[in-house]
Amino acid sequence: MSDKEQRFKEVEENLIEQGFKIKEQDLERPWGGFFVIEEDQSKEFIQAYFDDVDINEINISGRLSPKILLVEPGKRLSWQYHHRRAEIWQIIDGPVGVVKSISDEQKPIKEYKKGEKVILKQGERHRLVGLENWGVVAEIWQHVYSDHLSNEKDIVRLEDDFGR
Repeated sequence: MSDKEQRFKEVEENLIEQGFKIKEQDLERPWGGFFVIEEDQSKEFIQAYFDDVDINEINISGRLSPKILLVEPGKRLSWQYHHRRAEIWQIIDGPVGVVKSISDEQKPIKEYKKGEKVILKQGERHRLVGLENWGVVAEIWQHVYSDHLSNEKDIVRLEDDFGR
């Protein structure tokens, strides 16, 4: 079993042990992959991973989508932003690097350690970067429009290491 397969298996088993229902998973992303958790478990997901976040304060449109991201050491997600969502990340295992900017200009990478939170506003440019170990990040999508939910197509890529 590869290091990637082992890491994903550990995270999947942990999610199942916590009682989370995995709606979707993608282990084939060139930077790592993700697990999407059923939306009806958003409250439990927030309680498990975002203990200092009030669900009522972050629920912009009445819809939240929980997700776990895994980023491989030395890999970067695209430099991107979204039209229909804001995001909150909680670092579960790391450290990871994060680049954020309100413009298209990339700022220096900031390192975030286990337990730290990253807030991303709608339209804010961002990139998640794997450092020396696998990074594991709990993510909440804060949908901006309840009648036009964000999805994987709501990614505007400004730069991508994988030619997407």
